[in-house]
Amino acid sequence: MGRSSDREAVKEDGSASAVTVRSCTISAPDKSENPIKRTLVNLIPPATIIAVILFWMFAPPSITDSPWSIVVTGLAISFFVLGLEQLLERHVGWRLTRKEFATDLFYLALQYTAIGWATETLADKPLASFKESIGISTEWAMQMPFLLQVAFVIFLYEFGQYWMHRLMHDWYPAWLTHAPHHHITQLNAMKGSVGNPIELFLISLSVIAIFDLDTAALFCGFNVLTVVSTFAHANVRSDPPLFYSYVFTTIRHHSLHHTALSYEDTRCNYGNSLILLDRIFGTFREGESKEVGQDDRKRLSIYEQFVFPFQPLINKFKARRDKISSADI
Repeated sequence: MGRSSDREAVKEDGSASAVTVRSCTISAPDKSENPIKRTLVNLIPPATIIAVILFWMFAPPSITDSPWSIVVTGLAISFFVLGLEQLLERHVGWRLTRKEFATDLFYLALQYTAIGWATETLADKPLASFKESIGISTEWAMQMPFLLQVAFVIFLYEFGQYWMHRLMHDWYPAWLTHAPHHHITQLNAMKGSVGNPIELFLISLSVIAIFDLDTAALFCGFNVLTVVSTFAHANVRSDPPLFYSYVFTTIRHHSLHHTALSYEDTRCNYGNSLILLDRIFGTFREGESKEVGQDDRKRLSIYEQFVFPFQPLINKFKARRDKISSADI
């Protein structure tokens, strides 16, 4: 698959080489656009978060306690932002085609079905059972105010994702599972779900199942993460103000993480939703990238995404088979 650049970036012993910092252009606002309209557009992401929080705070328990509510609201967020892409396009080159939409929809369905089932069955339920077996009590978490519970869910989940994400960029075997996500050549609302199933499972792991939390607060936290991540992958012309962008990841931050410059240039802005973690741990980089994708921006098919982590072994097997065949001749 042409991973020579990746092997140079991640040494054979699994250690990472130093990050090469390159300058990237920070986009300036369109001077011809009405400033009031621009301000309103820039406030859409934080306004969406506020709407999500209010929904989970005031919706009746018959809705908030249903496991289907998180699926319905998650899909509603995705399609709401997809609609914004049609009205507030950021880059013409990222315009959603039928092929891109069909691929993204496949991965979104995969995330809500197979990946969701695997995460709950192989991680969350065993963790919860272990907690009960050793008698761990976290009633204090349930006693926290609603908004504090939501913030706790967001931070706890993102903290784990941040370090898992960094591992995937620092260790070659883990990078092989994550690299397919970096082969996307445009960013759209559902692109956060696109990737190899192994990576999608690993990045969804967390220790939240250990804590006793209000269901509405738990779902609200997940929905807020969905809002931020969806906007961070979306082709929407919205640059939220500093009170949002200092804490939450934006399309500018995340497009730089997906830059097509080189593998090394992707090693920044790891926060899927909390860019604040990058600021704290020194991996934040300012800028924006219009061109995204790895390996000369080669777009992978679904099949290629699925087999990508095993491609080095497949290539070795084929080379060995060809060598044996040549010797027989």
